[in-house]
Amino acid sequence: MGLPAAGAEAASPGQPVGRVLGTADATPLQFWVAVSPGSYLQLDDVVITERELPGSGPVAVAGVVTAVRARHEGAVFDSDVFAIAEGTLPAQVQEAAEITTTRVQPEVYVPPAPGAIAYRAEGEARAGALYFDRMRAKVPIGFGRDGNAMFLNAEFLDGSRGAHVSISGISGVATKTSFATFLLYSLFRCGVLGGEAANTRALIFNVKGEDLLFLDHVNTRLDEATTEAYARLGLAAGPFPDVRVHAPPRLDDPSGTPDVSSRLTGVDAFYWTLAEFCADRLLPYVFADADDERQQYTMVVHSVTARLARTAIAAEGGVVVEGQRFGSYPDLVDFLVEQLSDDETRAVWAGNAVGLGTVNAFARRLIASKKDLSRLIRGDLASRKPHQINTAESGQVTVVDLHNLPDRAQRFVVGVTLRTEFERKERSGTARPLLFVVLDELNKYAPREGTSPIKEVLLDIAERGRSLGVVLIGAQQTASEVERRIVANSAVRVVGRLDPAEASRPEYGFLPPAQRQRALLAKPGTMFVSQPEIPVPLCIEFPFPSWATRPAEAGAPPASSRRSVVQRVDPFAVVGAGLRGLSDDDIPF
Repeated sequence: MGLPAAGAEAASPGQPVGRVLGTADATPLQFWVAVSPGSYLQLDDVVITERELPGSGPVAVAGVVTAVRARHEGAVFDSDVFAIAEGTLPAQVQEAAEITTTRVQPEVYVPPAPGAIAYRAEGEARAGALYFDRMRAKVPIGFGRDGNAMFLNAEFLDGSRGAHVSISGISGVATKTSFATFLLYSLFRCGVLGGEAANTRALIFNVKGEDLLFLDHVNTRLDEATTEAYARLGLAAGPFPDVRVHAPPRLDDPSGTPDVSSRLTGVDAFYWTLAEFCADRLLPYVFADADDERQQYTMVVHSVTARLARTAIAAEGGVVVEGQRFGSYPDLVDFLVEQLSDDETRAVWAGNAVGLGTVNAFARRLIASKKDLSRLIRGDLASRKPHQINTAESGQVTVVDLHNLPDRAQRFVVGVTLRTEFERKERSGTARPLLFVVLDELNKYAPREGTSPIKEVLLDIAERGRSLGVVLIGAQQTASEVERRIVANSAVRVVGRLDPAEASRPEYGFLPPAQRQRALLAKPGTMFVSQPEIPVPLCIEFPFPSWATRPAEAGAPPASSRRSVVQRVDPFAVVGAGLRGLSDDDIPF
């Protein structure tokens, strides 16, 4: 099963590093190892020991180092350290490591015997201790402290046994988005998806600058040193080969030119026509703040939405409502406010039981939305032109740029896009091909308190997405502020650099105390990854992205990306090599 049999010299688990300590309690789940002179153990090392049971054979106990200590044996007072250093007081330096058990083979839970030899696990023993040998489909996620590859069980990503990923950490330091994109790259390239890889899709919302608009451009910092690192993970480094970028139209631009400055090709504008806004009942997403659902005017929202869906008639370049034609979102808003302000028509649009104060609250917020949404909801652009975000007809990776939009507009785009994609998967009737959704600032869209249309969609994805083939990769600075049911449904939890106050929250109870403390000091590129099969989160360093993470790093894109419309290419094409790690100066975003 991956752990070597006790007493079998040919199947040595690795290098001896010490013996099980006899002065501290050893339990089946935790024990201490005294480190031999000339050896050492560091945090995250994998250790294995064995015990012979009478009548039942050997039991191998493997675990991960979760604490290390060193002290003088023979010293009594703190000042003795000076005498010992000068050689006038005899004493011995002794190091010891705390081992948290990860696997027992066979599963006879007895404590290791004091004095038993402890080994630094290598090769098959290491793989067995970390359950890598039991993973039918492994996704490489980086390197351990020993420099060897670490893996994630793909069955907890693709819905077979679980789904969804929650990534937490300080903005700009924890490299949450970098890890999310690397996870996608590894998943698409490592071969675990087999023949489904070409049809598997990823939807990424870009909220920080234009950094994610160059995923299909090779990183100009890619050099020979990176090749070996990616190769050790079984990956070929390079950009994402099949990317489609969508951006909103420029403000006050009747031509619908995408609002991006650094990328000039391969970008499509997205918007919704007035007819689609009415027929698809998109008005609730104008009021997508979580606090909105606490107000009574949500009754007016649903009433007006239903009437627009019944009465609006599509007209080229606009929509006709009750005999009046409207060619822009502000015009439609003004009409609705007028209807709600009139005593004769108010009941028709808002209902009889709604008071004037509630109607006015709705009207104020609707009027405030004109500036934010006028470039997204259009009556002056052709409805026949492809303008909606559709991952089924896009590239393998679809990037939706939101960074130039105000908060209300960002919420509208995220809410409508997620609802549309989720409903499309529901109609398909099959979980394959998979759709991965990468959403940063999850605490903004699915906060712990309150409710909103976006939060309801995200909850639906978290609770039913696994069966429909929709996998959420959510990133947030504070997991404590995200809806509990979304975090609880995440099979994989990832933590980067944490704020000290946030690290003390119960949402991080899956981290051992030592890892919680280390998360306060973690460097960019260091993540703690928890997955259901392994009792202890793995500390990994993932490679620096081999695709451009900012415009300044963008090298030549694949040939398909040089055209205004991205063409499909083989997602497993070999395009380069790898990069080893991140330094403080290498924070992508």
